[in-house]
This record gives sequence, structure tokens and C-alpha cells, in this order.
Amino acid sequence: MKLTMYGVGDCAPYRNDLDSSFRHVTETFRNADLTFGQLEAVLSLQGTPSSCTRMPCSSRPEVADAMKRAGFDVVSFASNHALDYGREAFLETLDHLNAAGLAVTGAGKNEEEARRYPIVDVKGTKVAVLGYCSILPQGFWSREQRPGCNPARGLTAYEAVEHDQPGTPCRIYTFPHPEDLSHMIQDIEKAKVEADVVIVSMHWGIHFKEAVIAEYQRYYAHFAIDHGADLVLGHHAHILKPIEIYKGKAIFYSLGNFAMEEVTDMLRDQATLHQDMLTSKNHMEMTAISDGFKTTKRSFPMDCYYTMVAKWEVEQGKITKISWLPAYLPADGAPYLVKRDDPLFGEILDYMNKITAHEGLMTEYWICGDEIVLTEAAYE
Repeated sequence: MKLTMYGVGDCAPYRNDLDSSFRHVTETFRNADLTFGQLEAVLSLQGTPSSCTRMPCSSRPEVADAMKRAGFDVVSFASNHALDYGREAFLETLDHLNAAGLAVTGAGKNEEEARRYPIVDVKGTKVAVLGYCSILPQGFWSREQRPGCNPARGLTAYEAVEHDQPGTPCRIYTFPHPEDLSHMIQDIEKAKVEADVVIVSMHWGIHFKEAVIAEYQRYYAHFAIDHGADLVLGHHAHILKPIEIYKGKAIFYSLGNFAMEEVTDMLRDQATLHQDMLTSKNHMEMTAISDGFKTTKRSFPMDCYYTMVAKWEVEQGKITKISWLPAYLPADGAPYLVKRDDPLFGEILDYMNKITAHEGLMTEYWICGDEIVLTEAAYE
């Protein structure tokens, strides 16, 4: 029996008709055997912003039921916004997701629960989904008796290129946090014994920066596959990133935005800040990372609206094929799948080819109908 599964990036719908956020993809997701998504926003109307929160991101509790109706089965809440409105709002979000019947990964009321991962029985095939977050404000990661995200933190080191020239640029090196890496390896090895297919979800990476993959991401992804992961699904960067094939397994470094509203539409969060997000000091400092903010016609650089749906097929307990479906996030915030005869199809494919070559990866993308198949040699 061939099983079809999908995965998408950041979701943070914020509107009166929440179901309309997924109206173009609901049929596809409901017909799948499993659909995964990353929840970016806190689902609560309670709380006040944490002292570590720079740009809060929240939505209504009803988002959980809307995602379930749209066909989602597993949701990661390992988000850098998970504790934006405090512990009570964080725990309330988990309650809403659980009440909606969604399997939750990457977050919990303490370290033990945050490391716990769902194993979904999909027509006899067991699929484990492990969730991690690298983008963590202080105190947002779980501890023994502290709620938070399952961490995969990165450490940064700076080396002067010219030691005798003060103020000149430095080389930047990033590495996995030793304790977090050890926990991830232990959990993946355990999951590989318990499940047929192990998927690792990573909220990580350099946001808005075209193409660039941080070193710590490659370390984590390669270690994950070395110890039993069958697929890595990355998100957070709000922009597509390259796909790598490592030891025959696919690493999606960033699936991009999915059902995301414009920043200016996040009304509660703007009211909390008492300022327009587009003109706030925090926003201006963040946007300095990408020249795309200087020319955008919307809240994000225009290439932040290219997106994709990862697709993988499973037969006899193994992934046999991986592809992706080009998609686009229009101004109304409801993503749709881009067909081959749409000029956007070629634009998104060209973009992926460009950024993949930029990072020196050898992944090849082959057009097959309305989807893009990763080179078959990857699965030999």
C-alpha cells in the first residue's frame, strides 16, 4: 500500500473566517494519509508579552479546530513565539491543539513532555514526528519543571579575519548545543525502534536571508539522519531555503511561510506593542538583514510569498519518493498550489535552483506533472 503524506511551514492565520485560510488546500490535505504543519502563533487572547518578546505573534483559539478541519494531523508548536504571551497562554495553546484532536510535537509543560513525540499509526505504518526549536528567546526552552519548547540551540563563535585590524569583519561559526544534540540523538534512536518512519521537524535558520544555511543546521540535520531520521522538515526562516540530499534522505531547510497573515493584519499584537509593526524599532532592526524589505510591496520581501508543500510517499514502512508542490501565498493570506502552466511555477522552480546552487548543494529538481521530484538517485 502506498501512503501519501504532506508537510508545510509556518501557519499563523488571523481573520474572522479562519477556514478560508486553508480553502485552496483543504481537499488535498484531507485526502492525504498524514499532513504536518508548523504552528507559529500562540492561540490565546490572554496574557501579556514576555520581557524577551520582540514581536509578539498570536491568534484565536479557534485556529486549532480550523487546522484540524483543513486536514492537519500533526502540528509542531516548537516556535520562537510559543511563550510570547507567557506560560498560561502557552499551556492554553497546547490544550486547544489537543482538544482539536491534533497530535502535538516539540513543546510541553516540562522537559519530559516537550521531548515526548507522537507516533501516528497510518494504516499500519507507524510514523514518529519529533519537533525541535533553535530560535529561542531566553527562557523559552523547557526545563525539568518549566514549560517551553524542545530545544536544538545553536552556539555562535566569532573569529577575527585580520587580528591586527580592529573593527574588520569576523568569520562566524555556529555549532549545535552539546546537551540538545545529545538529547536529539537519544530521542531519534528511540523513535527508530518504535516507528517505521521518523520525521524530524526543526524550527531554525537565518530568517529572510536568501539561500544561506547556517552551519549548525547542517550539523543537526546530518546527525539526525546518521542516527535514524528519514526526513527533516525545516521552517521559521519565512523564506524558502535549499533542499539537501544526505545519505539518500531529504533535508528541507525551510518550507517557507504557509498560511500567514500580513504583519499589519495582526491587530492584537500591534495593539500590544502600541505601535505599527512596520515602523517599530524592533522591526527596522530585523529588516536590515534583507535588502528585499526596501522594495517589497507587502509586509515581507516578495520572495517570502513563494512557498511549497513537501510530499513523501511511503511503502512497506519506508519512504520511497520525495517531491514538493510549488505554492504561493497571495495578498489574501490563503496559500494555493501552483500548477505547471502558471508562470509562478517556473519562477519558484528557478528560485529553488538558484538558492540550491548558491549553497553548493547538488540536489536536482525534476518536473513531473504539477510537482517537483527530487533526483531518484537519492533513494538508491
